[in-house]
Formats: sequence, structure tokens, C-alpha cells
Amino acid sequence: MSRINTNVQSLIAQRVLGSNTAGLSRSLERLSTGLRINRGKDDPAGLIASENLRSELKSLNAAIGNSERADQVVNIAEGGLQEISNLLTELQGLVTATANDAGLSSSEKAANQLQVDSILQTIDRIASATSFQGTKLLNGNFNYKVSGVDGGITDYRINGAKFTTNALDVDVLVTQSAQQAGLYLSMGGAALDLGAATSAFTFEVSGALGSRELTFASGTALTNIAAAINSFKSVTGVEAQVIASGTSNGIKLSSTKFGSAQFVGVKVIDDGGISTTNLGVYNLQAGDFDLINTTRVADFASSTASNGVRDIGQDVGATINGITATSNGRTARINTDFLDVELSLATSDAQTLGNVGTSHALTITGGGANFQLAGQVDIAGKVSLGVADVAVRKLGGTDVGYVSDLGSGRGFNLVDGDLTSAQLAIGKAIEQVSALRGRLGAFQKNTIGATIRSLGVAVENTTAAESVIRDADFAGETASLTRSQILVAASTNVLSLANTAPQSALQLLG
Repeated sequence: MSRINTNVQSLIAQRVLGSNTAGLSRSLERLSTGLRINRGKDDPAGLIASENLRSELKSLNAAIGNSERADQVVNIAEGGLQEISNLLTELQGLVTATANDAGLSSSEKAANQLQVDSILQTIDRIASATSFQGTKLLNGNFNYKVSGVDGGITDYRINGAKFTTNALDVDVLVTQSAQQAGLYLSMGGAALDLGAATSAFTFEVSGALGSRELTFASGTALTNIAAAINSFKSVTGVEAQVIASGTSNGIKLSSTKFGSAQFVGVKVIDDGGISTTNLGVYNLQAGDFDLINTTRVADFASSTASNGVRDIGQDVGATINGITATSNGRTARINTDFLDVELSLATSDAQTLGNVGTSHALTITGGGANFQLAGQVDIAGKVSLGVADVAVRKLGGTDVGYVSDLGSGRGFNLVDGDLTSAQLAIGKAIEQVSALRGRLGAFQKNTIGATIRSLGVAVENTTAAESVIRDADFAGETASLTRSQILVAASTNVLSLANTAPQSALQLLG
């Protein structure tokens, strides 16, 4: 059957040629761009997935850059802290050298004080000059801002805090009282009454710092015995006071500090014939250090006393924002991803079970050095560090004094000041700077280092996933290109034949 008005074969050939031409164009586009998906119609679902992966990839690369920048910031801070640490060590040496009082002239002491003043000025200068792009790092700029500190908190240090609200309340609940170590020596009257006028009472007092053996004659006043024990408290870590219990006087021995690391020990070497009636060694009440346990541990003549009696102190037990704290004496600390805080409690608060403060122990209102170390911008992807002010007026503590007190005319100066307290203040300052350097070092090694490595792996995997979805397979596309070229050529020839087919109808017209 021959028709000339409608060439169906030509229409079919045109349609097939158009389809083959579109396939050829698609293969050429993919090979020229290297992408399998160039527009939404190529693969709508794949386009959505690949765009999401591209977004994640960009965030991951930015997070790696943030981590590297954080490492640079900490490096600069560490450089300043290292020099401050060296200067504090130099201060310690000057204090020890100046304590050699008989071997130094007044002019040498004055010269040492000039060095101290120079060191103090240099520490302050380093603290104020260490900066990154104009941002001061060691002057308290990155310390946390705190308000509403309860009177029960004698000292605090906030090392890290993350919160999404305007402020973070810190609540402290004391669950176990802090205690000193202590024993009571019941000795009868106001003076030592031994078996004979020539008798002597010899006993050893020991504590966390050391021990001393003391001997007293009959008739020695208890106040003199307590004074003798107190003269060695910096060596033993034990102090004494005379107290009365009922009809008997005695000496209460206490550790100078609180906590399970403290102890008080008494070992009777020679009881001197002292009475054994109700006299001897007693413990103090577990719940009240000011009360004596009426059950006697040992009389002075017993083997128990000669072998030694010891009492151990107790650390405060506490929770901070619901987290059980680790404690040492009257100091409690928690270290979590969201809050790293250390608090020292006043004696009365450390020994009173319940909440510290009427509302909160303190409130953190802002501050800290915040680093975004994850691709996802939220509280979990942020790391916050507190970098304290390391000026000399801040190094030290209320319990031992501050390094600034070593300046000329101050209480710890080298010319006529208290050198023992000066050394304690410097020791505390060295401990604080070392702890800060340790925290920053741990942040660099364990947080930044691990973060960069993990983000690098994530970048690799995300890139691979995005490539699988979006990139063109050149082997497959070249094969498809060849096929499309052949089909286009064939379709073109077929269309040519289909267009000439109606001409055969002319033969029917003669």
C-alpha cells in the first residue's frame, strides 16, 4: 500500500532519530562536564542527595580549617605560658637563695628583690601582650564571666562550659562532710601527772608531712605540750589545742588540712606511769569533729597505744549539677563535655549536708574561648575552654597568697617579708600555670588532633559518596556515546530512505 499524504515511516524515523540524537547529546554533555547529573531532570533524587553531600563536605572542610586555626591559637598561648612558667621557676630559686639569711648581705637581698620586681613586671607584660590577631589570650579575655558566687565558695576555677541559654547555673549538693583527721589525748588535769617526778612521757606525733618524737616531764602544762606540738606543725601537718572533756583535760590533735590524704597518728613510746583510769587515746565523733567519742580506743600503757593509733581524714562528697564530683579535701570537681568546674568550699559548708547557697552556688554568664570543631553548628560541635588571667595578682590563691605579694613593700618581699609564704604562693602559681598548660596541651593532642583526623576521614568518605552519585562513569559513557553515534547515523539513513519511499507512487501514474 502506497500513500503520499502521510509518510508514517518517515515519522517513525524522525522520532527515533530525535531520541538517538538526545542520547548522543546527553553522552557528550556528561563526557564534557564529567558529571552524570547536570540538571534536576537527569536524576531528581540523586541531585538532592548529592547537593546535601556537597553541603556537608563544605562544612567538614570548614571545620578542619577551624581546628587548624584553634591549634595555632593554642600554640601562641602555650608559648606565653611556657615563658611565664620559666619566670616563676626563677622566682622560686630567688626565694630559696634569699632564705639563706646568714650568708647574704642586705645589698644582695635588695638586688634579689630588684630581680623579683623585674620578673613580676615581665609576667604581667607577657600576660597582656600574648595575642592572636589582636585578641588577648592570657589576660582573662577568655576566662568565664561569673555572677552570684555564694559565700560558701572560697575559690573556684571554670575550665570549660557549654550552654545555649544566656547563663548556666552551677548547683552544688554536699552529700558527705569534709573532715580533718583527729585524735584526742585525755591526760587528766591541766598538767601532766606521771607516776613519779622523774618520769617522762614520750610519744610520737605523725601526720601527712612527717613525724616528730616528743618527751615531757611530769608537771608539764598541757598548754606547753600543745605549743611544742604546734611548733612542728609545718613538719608534721598536725596541730594541737587544749580542750576539756567532762572532768578531764586533754589535747586535741588535728590535721592542718582536710581530706583522705591527711592523717593523725600517735604512738606512745613511754607512758611514764600515767594513770590508766579513763585516760588515753580517743577518736572524735564521725559526724561532728568538735565532739569526742566517749569510747576509748586505748589507754597510754596498752599495746595498742605503743603500736600506734591513727585516724584518717575524709574528702567532701558532692554532686555538681547532678554529676558526682571527684573530691580532694574541701575541693570538688566535675569534668564533662558540657561543664568542667572545680570548687573549694568553706569549712562550714563542706561539713553541712545539703545545697550550697540559697539558690545556686554560682552562675556562669558567658565568656570562654569557643571553637567550632564540627561541621554541624550546634552545642555538640562546639568546644569551650576557659583560659584564666595569668597576671601576678591572679596567680596564687586566698589560702596561700598571691605572687604579686612578692613585690617591693609587700608582705612576701625578699628583704623583710615572709619567705615561707612567698614560696607557697609561687608553688601554687606554678601548679596553676602547669595545669593550664596541661589542659591546653590535652586539647591540642586529644581534641584538635583527633578532630582533624576524624574530619579528614569524613571528608574522604563524603567525597566518595558524592562522586558515586554525581560523577560520570567514563567507561560507560564512552560506550554509550559510540552506540548513540551509530544509532544516529543509522536513523539518519533510515529517515532518508523513508522520505524517498513515497516517490515510488509516481510510477503508478505511468
